[in-house]
Order: sequence, then structure tokens, then C-alpha cells
Amino acid sequence: MFFEEEWADRVDKLNEECGVFGIYAPGKDVAQLTYFGLFALQHRGQEGCGMAVSDGKDIDFYKNLGLVAEVFKQDILNNLKGHIAVGHTRYSTTGANSEVNTQPIVARYLQGQIALVHNGNLVNAGDLRTRLATNGSVFQTTIDTEVILNLIARHSQNELEESLMKAMIDLRGSYAVVVMNENKLYAMRDPFGNRPLCIGKLDGGYAVASESCALDAVGAKFLRDVLPGEIITIDEEGLHSLHSFVKGEDALCIFEYVYFARPDSNIDGVNVNKARRNMGHELAQEVIVDADIVIPVPDSGTVAAIGYAEASGIPFAQGILKNRYAGRTFIQPTQDLRELMVKLKLSPIEEEISGKKIAVVDDSIVRGTTSKKLVQLLRDRGAKEIHFLVTSPPVKYPCYYGIDTSNRDTLIAVQKDLEGIKEYIGVDSLHYLSLEGLVRAVGGERGFCAACMNGNYPMGLPDDKELGKDSLERKGQ
Repeated sequence: MFFEEEWADRVDKLNEECGVFGIYAPGKDVAQLTYFGLFALQHRGQEGCGMAVSDGKDIDFYKNLGLVAEVFKQDILNNLKGHIAVGHTRYSTTGANSEVNTQPIVARYLQGQIALVHNGNLVNAGDLRTRLATNGSVFQTTIDTEVILNLIARHSQNELEESLMKAMIDLRGSYAVVVMNENKLYAMRDPFGNRPLCIGKLDGGYAVASESCALDAVGAKFLRDVLPGEIITIDEEGLHSLHSFVKGEDALCIFEYVYFARPDSNIDGVNVNKARRNMGHELAQEVIVDADIVIPVPDSGTVAAIGYAEASGIPFAQGILKNRYAGRTFIQPTQDLRELMVKLKLSPIEEEISGKKIAVVDDSIVRGTTSKKLVQLLRDRGAKEIHFLVTSPPVKYPCYYGIDTSNRDTLIAVQKDLEGIKEYIGVDSLHYLSLEGLVRAVGGERGFCAACMNGNYPMGLPDDKELGKDSLERKGQ
């Protein structure tokens, strides 16, 4: 968990904690391909990254804090030889941001060597860690991923595929996992399918990734999504599937479509770009504001703003320039510098907005601080009126499945009602897309997890949250 002051330093957005990648491709430079895959998944985690590679006999690995391009120089990639690899980009939501907590986790157990990467959070990690430690397991990290690894090792008398199946019985929560030993690659997705995971075909091999954009980056043809509760094995004989008898209801995180995923990704049969455009259409069905132009908060609000402009008939304008080379605001050492970074990252274009009534489209308002500063910048550039449109419902509940909102008190929709939020961020009107409209926009034939919006936790609460005065609030009661 992060200390309270660390939470205050976060960017005012929901943040996914990581992306996973795996590849089985004899005869190819899997380290280089994994680098490309991780680069494509950089948006899912910017604090650390790593990869492990097997040549069929030994597993070698390298990981460190930093962005993919910073961590993996060419000489490091040249030394990672083999035909199987797993990789990870990390945004820490559980466990401190340190090199030891960076993935993959590589270990040696009864069956040989193993390397594992994981996206998601377990709700029973604390209980499992205690049980495993009581029975002699040793932990070197503070992350859920090592709990999964120790569960696998507990069943080390079995082949790895069966060990994964047995581990799944004990796991509760969100997980998309990619594992390899010296000669096989494995992937598994929790029975609720809360985090995305997909499979692609390469010439002579396969790749798995959190998003299909990473498959595109390595030249793999998208085959399908890993099904909820499915375990995939990839070896010299091809791809094999095994389904767990642990059942769950469909509960893909709906924020994958709102904000986390790249627009060019397809998740569970739905294109992210199309879903975001539909969110703009749905917003226009629910409210038409009196505005001269529609402008997005880049980048995740851009496609939805286009959709809103199309459906409302109000002209679209870029309005705000995003500096792609500005650093992350939460790493700045003082509040003054953090506020300055917001100005460096988001710069309104005065010629577009001065003297106009503007509709601003953004994906979410979490803590409200960045929205407030942005609105003031727009006022300073001469905006006559500002109408703020949000393509998701208010975030009122903490997420325990892999997003950095486990402290409910930091959420502005908990602290203030709609009128209070409007006054705090300083806009003339404020409108959120309804949950019903959001679900319609995403479409698809499966269910979603919207716990952060409605308090309905399909995979339950963490062990230490079952009791306490706010547990009923977290369940939405």
C-alpha cells in the first residue's frame, strides 16, 4: 500500500498497474520482440519493467525501475538469448515501487526454473501469504505475484499446467498471468475475466499480451482472447487449452474501455476506439449543452469528444495541446512544481477557445485536482463558458482489483455531490455519462465490473476490508 502522501502525489487519473507479455517463437529474437511488445504496453505501467528469456536450458532475466526504452539498452537485449520470453510493465498499486517488486519473478523449484508476470490484484493475498509463510514459504517481495508463485510451488509434484490449475482453486481476485519454464509458455485468466489477455499467432510461434496492440507491434495475428478461467499452454506441439472448474460471472473491468487500454486494441470482441466514440454518442443522447465548440482532454477524451461532436452537431476543435515529453506530475518534489507540470503537460490553445462557450470532454474525474487546474487554465485563456462532460459515471468506491483507488477518502465524488464537484473544479455545468449509457456504448455480449462506480464487487472484498464501519458503503449498501 502507498502512504497517504504518496497518494496525494499521483496524477488525477485512475491508473492501471501493469501489462504482461509472453512469446514462444523458436528461431526468432524473442528479447527484441518482447521489447517491442512491452513498448506497446508502456501506457499500462511506467514505473518499472523486466523480461525473462529461456533457451530451453536456463532462464536469464533483467528488470529495473524506469521506462522500457530506459531499462533495455541494446547490449542488455543482445545478452538475453532464447526462444521463450515473458515481460512486464509495472504501475505499483500493491507493494512499494522498488526493483525487488518489479516483475518478472524468477525462481527455481522442484520442477526446475520458472518466471512469472501478473496483472491484477488478489483480494485474499494477505490470507494466502500468511498460510504459505506458516507452512515454510519465504517471500522476498511485497506483491501478490509472489503469492501466486508460491502457490504454484506448493503443487510442484505436478506438471506446471496442473499446478496452475490447482493454484487457481485458492486464488480470489483479479489476475491475468503469463508463466514460463525452460521449454513452455503458459497463460491464465481469472474465472471472472477481470483483466484482459489475448493470443496471437506468429510465423512458427505464438504471443500472448494484455492488449492486442502489443500483438500488432510484434507482427502477430490476433487469434482470440484468453477465456475467463482458461489456462493456455504453448510448446513445440502448438497451443493447448484447459478450462478450470472454478466458475465466475463475467466481470471485465469496464474502465479498460474508458481509459486504460489503447484505442487500437480489441478486448473481448470490442474495439476500444469504437467504444469511446460510442461514449460520446451516448453523452449526446443524455445531454446537449449550449456550446460553440467541443474540445477533448487529450488523449483519452479525444475519441469520445469526436463522438459527442458528431451526435450533437457542435463543431469539434483540438483546443488543448498535450506535451508528450513532460514527465509524470507525481514525481515532482513540491506542490508548486507539480502544479507547474500540469501547465507543461496540458496547454490550452487560446485562438481556439477565447470568447467561446466550450464543451470539454474527459474520461473521468477521480480526485478533481487536475480538472480544477485545467479549468483555470481555460479561463485564463479566455473561455467564456465551460461545460464539463465526463464519459463515465462518478467514481465513488475504491477498486481492489488492480487500480490505485483503494483509499475511498481521496475520491471527490465521495466528498462532494454533483453541485459541489461543479463548484470545486469551477465549471458552468457538469455532466456524467450514466452507467447504463456506458454499458450501451461498450456493447458486447458479456458482463462488466463497475465496482468503482456502483459498489458491486463481483470477486469480493480483500480480507482486511470485510469488517469495519465502511464495509457496507464499499458494498454499495
